[in-house]
Formats: sequence, C-alpha cells, structure tokens
Amino acid sequence: MTTRNKPTEPSRDPSNLEKLALDFLWANGRSTAEAVREGLPADKPLADSTVRTLLRRLEEKGHITHVEVGRAYVYTAVEKPRNAAVRALRQIVDRFCGGSIEELVTGMVEQEVINPAELKELARKLERLNRR
Repeated sequence: MTTRNKPTEPSRDPSNLEKLALDFLWANGRSTAEAVREGLPADKPLADSTVRTLLRRLEEKGHITHVEVGRAYVYTAVEKPRNAAVRALRQIVDRFCGGSIEELVTGMVEQEVINPAELKELARKLERLNRR
C-alpha cells in the first residue's frame, strides 16, 4: 500500500460536479472510484473515466488523497465538511465583509438568514463554551 502526500489546505474550491464526489466521500468515507461513481445521484450518470478525472482534480486541488490497495486507488477526503465550510466562510468574510464577522452576522440578521432567536441561542452556547 502506498500513500500520496497531501497539502495542508485545499488550494481551490471544487466545481459543482467535483462537489458531488466530495459529498459522497464525506458521507461514506474511504471509497474506490467505482463506489463513488455508483453512489452519485441517478440524475448525474457519469462514465468511469469522468469520475476518475473528477477524483484526480479533487486530489490536485488538495480536497482528497488516496492510497493504493493492490491495483485500486482508495480515496479519502482530507478535511471534514465543517472545516471546509469554515474555510469557505472565512474567505467570504475577508472578501465581502472586510474581515468582520460582526458585519457578516449583522447582514445575516438584516436579511433574515438568521432570526434573533437563533442568534440568542448561539450567544448562550458561546457563553457556555467560554466558561469552560
């Protein structure tokens, strides 16, 4: 069994099609290209070579890695979905909100993405975390 080195942080966001393969790996863990292909939505049937290309691109971008088991590659996501979401959100905050989380949250409340009750519950959770 051989492994490939993985970058510490993905370099580019996945395309919509690549995201489908990444979602499969997040949900199912270590998987072969065949398992990924079979696990993609029925409305997105892809050829085996297309799935392998998607997986290769995801690996080049740093989102997944693989090990060789015999003649098969077994793929694994490099980071958890929550970590990917946090990284993406940080990029959005930096790009559109001047780095201000407060600006983002205020906009989300004003646009009714988060309601005041949810914000209060979040504040309570954060307070409990800070007491630890």
